[in-house]
Amino acid sequence: MSTKRPSARQRLLETADRLFYAEGVHAVGIDRIIEEAGVAKGSLFYNFSGKDALVAAYLEGRHQRRRERTEHHQAAFSDPVDKLLATFDALDEVAHLPTYRGCPFANASVEAATGSAELAALESFRGWLREMLLSLAVEAGYADPEGVADRVRLLYDGAVANAQLDSHPEAVRLAKELARTVLESSPRT
Repeated sequence: MSTKRPSARQRLLETADRLFYAEGVHAVGIDRIIEEAGVAKGSLFYNFSGKDALVAAYLEGRHQRRRERTEHHQAAFSDPVDKLLATFDALDEVAHLPTYRGCPFANASVEAATGSAELAALESFRGWLREMLLSLAVEAGYADPEGVADRVRLLYDGAVANAQLDSHPEAVRLAKELARTVLESSPRT
């Protein structure tokens, strides 16, 4: 029984995902990705127009996985308040991984040029997060859903940063507790 080898595209994406997240988009060169993926240089340009396209695909994959993980944790609940809190459970899952290095979108955009794939991916992710939290706050009937969503997002961002910067994954649990306090104390219509 033979095992089918992943496609060159898949190997490039898996290698880019591992290296870009661990070491940084700007620190890892294309030649290293090609070598570690075990593909020919032409495979990169056949599957992607260059490093920017590979970076965009890497970040899109990260976004998709973050969205799916969050939706998976939220699916256990019907109450929008519980779904807001489940957002922290999805983050907690990754913050406890030994490979956790914070927000891949913020990390990639640190040295990015205006109009870059990195900034576009960051904007897309942040837009999704903002809209998801706002939608749930509206559904929960908060009198000031934007204010509630902003507070929850600030706690989420703080948990992401603290879990990385201080190697403190328990920050996510603390942020969830604070979010619960915000949600319980915020007036509803």
